[in-house]
Amino acid sequence: MLKQVVAKYSIGKAAIYGSTREKLRPFLCQTICRFHNARTVFAPRSFFGVEDYVDDDTSRPYTYQKEKKSKNPDKHVSFKQRTVAYMEPFTLDVFISKRFVSASLTHRVTCRQVAVAGTNSKDVKAVLRSRCDIPACMSIGRILSERAKEADVYTASYTPRDQDKFEGKIRAVVQSLIDNGIDVKIYLD
Repeated sequence: MLKQVVAKYSIGKAAIYGSTREKLRPFLCQTICRFHNARTVFAPRSFFGVEDYVDDDTSRPYTYQKEKKSKNPDKHVSFKQRTVAYMEPFTLDVFISKRFVSASLTHRVTCRQVAVAGTNSKDVKAVLRSRCDIPACMSIGRILSERAKEADVYTASYTPRDQDKFEGKIRAVVQSLIDNGIDVKIYLD
């Protein structure tokens, strides 16, 4: 393809294959107004028709090794983010569906559930009238706080899921835990 373009604008085949390659220089090279030691530097065109792949920051060709940049510069992990799992090791997880409510306290480092309570368990099903209303949520908080005290857990942290709002049934479970002696730190975004 390049031969056809050059042949169209050159005088003849002698210009392509002959010893006078100086006639091809205007077609294959493009001058760039950069001076180095008081002489003009010619930059050959690339295959794709783009003169150079140049970085915006450094204005070097792409073939040079660039310094490594992080893919997400906002992803820096602070000291607090690295140590919070050890400073506040227990997390509260509350799940509320249309039919039942469950809550658990989990150790962050070992990922073991320390205390679990839910309205689907046999001992709670028999006592409650409804398994998904606010009195059921409050009883789940009370039962979970008793089981957490048996496991020697008195503090926990709670971060609601993205789709959950801290109101209604979730707030009833957390408030019941706080009222029954478990210190819950709530992290809202």
